[in-house]
Amino acid sequence: MLFSRVRGLPVLAPGDGDRLGVVRALTVDAASGTVTHVRIRSGRLRREAVLAWDDVDAIGPDVLIALPPSSLPAEAPPHHDLLGSRVLTEDGEERGTVLDAAFDPLTARIEAVLTTLGELPADRLLGLGDHALVIRGRGTGRGTPAPRD
Repeated sequence: MLFSRVRGLPVLAPGDGDRLGVVRALTVDAASGTVTHVRIRSGRLRREAVLAWDDVDAIGPDVLIALPPSSLPAEAPPHHDLLGSRVLTEDGEERGTVLDAAFDPLTARIEAVLTTLGELPADRLLGLGDHALVIRGRGTGRGTPAPRD
């Protein structure tokens, strides 16, 4: 499933189908290559709630079903938006901008990151911060041959 297809999906509670809000963004742990949290907007005041990915019951093309957020604030990592991030190698070389990302909705594992310069396999991701998505340079990823001079 693509990140861009998840944004804006209605979030419903299981069973009664109460509307909890709409998906605003997915939070990523780039080092582990997984989606960890769903950020939703709800209510007229557009409050933001954070749901752990483990609270997601099901996700489809038209809806995300999740347990309602608890009254206690979830301990969520800081959010850095993957979509639109600059891509830099660990050596500081520019590698484009993130256009989208594909992930497995059952396991929350990122499968690939789609950039302005092509597709990156998830095993090249190192970290995501305010400044950029940092990736392994060529020849340092698993199974990627080193370039020849």
